[in-house]
Amino acid sequence: METKRYDEEQITEAAAVLTAGGLVAFPTETVYGLGANALLPQAVAQVFQVKGRPQDNPLIVHVADFQQVNQFVENFHPLTEKIVENFWPGPLTLIFPVKEGALPKVVTGGLSTAAFRMPDSPLTLALIKAAGVPLVGPSANTSGKPSPTTADHVLHDMQGKISGVLDGGATRIGVESTVLDLSMPDVPPTILRPGAVTREVLETVLGTSIAVDAHLVQESETPRAPGMKYKHYAPDTPVWMVRSEDWPAVLEWVKTSGKRVGIIAGPTISEQLRYEAAAVFMLPEDTVEQAAKGLFAGLRALDEPQLGLDAILVETFSETGLGAAYMNRLSKSAAKKWFETGMK
Repeated sequence: METKRYDEEQITEAAAVLTAGGLVAFPTETVYGLGANALLPQAVAQVFQVKGRPQDNPLIVHVADFQQVNQFVENFHPLTEKIVENFWPGPLTLIFPVKEGALPKVVTGGLSTAAFRMPDSPLTLALIKAAGVPLVGPSANTSGKPSPTTADHVLHDMQGKISGVLDGGATRIGVESTVLDLSMPDVPPTILRPGAVTREVLETVLGTSIAVDAHLVQESETPRAPGMKYKHYAPDTPVWMVRSEDWPAVLEWVKTSGKRVGIIAGPTISEQLRYEAAAVFMLPEDTVEQAAKGLFAGLRALDEPQLGLDAILVETFSETGLGAAYMNRLSKSAAKKWFETGMK
């Protein structure tokens, strides 16, 4: 199968493929999603097959407007209207209890709930409208690997496996959406996966406390939302997290260890470290926004076999605001491993 790269003028063509049960990846403001008709079990099953994704991992249903959600959900949390008015379209996924049989079980992972999102991407909203059906859209990559933030990343993993990819350029945010559990109307909203819509922003807008479920799901457990697995977003090359004060120690270690090391960091790392490292993915600024946007692209770039790296070392940030989402993804990529002085 030849995977076609669609542009804005070919949305109708891409939508016809989806309506008929084919797979087309699409851009969002977070990462690229692997689109399939959410109402066709056989189409959704193909998503799991081409990604190598465990079938107990639920999928997010992407909609073009809130009215599409109404046909699947019968009991909304009292804060739903305010949340949707303030954050949709946007990087916020909402979990609701669904009507029995309203969605294929392969979409919900066998749960009585489902996740919904209205992405902030005019291209993808037009695609959903043209298809006339909601679309599942897990990240368009091999399961467990860094998520794709460009159409080229999608083609790297999915060339020959899917019908096409709608090219919307590089994504704006770079980490997946916040997942907010609204499945129990009498319970305060709970963040199951951090993202660009932060706990602080939600609490300010809603005027109520927001809980955070920090539980990392082991391989034997069924997750309540995507991205909750203990190890996720990981390249083949080992990843270590680096505290900002430890970069001088990293330099000494790189000079003496004989290891081929790749680095993802901003421009304040030393010129000598840039010289001593085997490869550097330089972020344009030392900000968490740029770190989040560049994390998956950097992990992919430094994981290329021809580089032959022994490790990838990545800058860390405080776990506040967007930093919570960034560190969530980075810590899973690194399986919680930190660079420590004195390492062999």
